[in-house]
Amino acid sequence: MPYDDSGWRNFGTYGANRSAENVRGGKALGRALEDALSRQILEGGIKSPVTTPRGLKARLNYLNSDAGIQAMREAGITVKSRALKNWFAGTQKPNPANLELVDTAYWDLRTRRIRDNPGAFKQHLNNQGNGTAVEIHPINQDLVDEHARRPNLMGDQAIRTLPAVRYVWNDAVDAMEAGDEGKLEEIWDDIITDLDSDWGAYTYVSYVGLGA
Repeated sequence: MPYDDSGWRNFGTYGANRSAENVRGGKALGRALEDALSRQILEGGIKSPVTTPRGLKARLNYLNSDAGIQAMREAGITVKSRALKNWFAGTQKPNPANLELVDTAYWDLRTRRIRDNPGAFKQHLNNQGNGTAVEIHPINQDLVDEHARRPNLMGDQAIRTLPAVRYVWNDAVDAMEAGDEGKLEEIWDDIITDLDSDWGAYTYVSYVGLGA
């Protein structure tokens, strides 16, 4: 189905565009995907602080490769190769300034690897065929002219949840990676048709959250 904003043909006429969070659904979906990807990077990372022996060892194990050493150099670590070998062997500990740079290098490399492997993110969202929950908040009507406000889009009952959205995530991740806003709009259109006859009211939204 081609993208249709019939629910909001006059969007902005009465002030819906005065609230910055009110955007087209495809744009909100793109933001939600970026948020979910950031969570995957952070929540799947090493939890122990770099200042603890366990946290430092885990980060150095992750960085003990050519790519890891490059990430450390890019983070600003300038010690000689012998010192790096001692760090990796556990016979020498980085000073406090370098501990912070080890942490930076770890997160930079983890982020790069995850972003370079969109297949893992797709697998995460597909969830073994079970899909991902999508929470949809209607537009914020606080700044809409009072006579034009829609009662059906007010209150908690207007926040909609689709518990298991399937089959769209491979294309959605590809569109996010490519910055293809048109494709994200088409995918959003597919998602909200599962709501009900009022789906057109959610072509513009204030927030989209993914349960992933």
